[in-house]
Amino acid sequence: MGSPAEVSSEVRPPQQRRSREAWRRVLDAGVALLEDGGYDAFTIAAVCERAGVAPRALYARVDTKDALLLAVYEHGVARLQAGQEVFTDEQRWAGLAPADLVRAAVAESVGISLRHERFLRAVVLVSASHAEVRRRGSRYSQALGDGFVTVVLRAREAIRHSDPEAAVRSCFGTVFATSVIRVAYGPGFATPAPVDDDAFVADLGETAVRYLLADAVG
Repeated sequence: MGSPAEVSSEVRPPQQRRSREAWRRVLDAGVALLEDGGYDAFTIAAVCERAGVAPRALYARVDTKDALLLAVYEHGVARLQAGQEVFTDEQRWAGLAPADLVRAAVAESVGISLRHERFLRAVVLVSASHAEVRRRGSRYSQALGDGFVTVVLRAREAIRHSDPEAAVRSCFGTVFATSVIRVAYGPGFATPAPVDDDAFVADLGETAVRYLLADAVG
């Protein structure tokens, strides 16, 4: 797969309602195929069959499979981004003690990955050989990290590091990387005894609390 400069990501947006509905079916079908079978299942023929559209309708919107993949990627990521709105919800974070704040921020961050596990597994594996998917994934993770950092820095006074923001960003990097490995390779990857999702989230939350806070109890 090509570098960003080699991949045409142009999408010609549909204008008519029927065309918009057909394009939406194409994008939904692409996400479903990635979730069900990964990139190997993602073919023009399979997308058209699943969406119930003729290939010419698809090619009216994009020129290549790579362009379709990137459009489907953005469509799937938009669902993840909807979950990030929790980091701007004042009521969600109001009144939490520092340790509870950190645990909750970790739970919300990891929860997004777990709720979209099948889609993320496919795109993480694709990104290993697709530079543009990898670049866009990095942009998504940065946006998620910004939300996480904004929330956790509400407990700035309790953070024991001389540079609280750097510490929180480092913490997020560990949380995000760990959750990505889990969704990509499964709960049994590199562990002798796999833990369920609830225990996984709780363990990550406690790790974050102990790393960040001067008082890691309570």
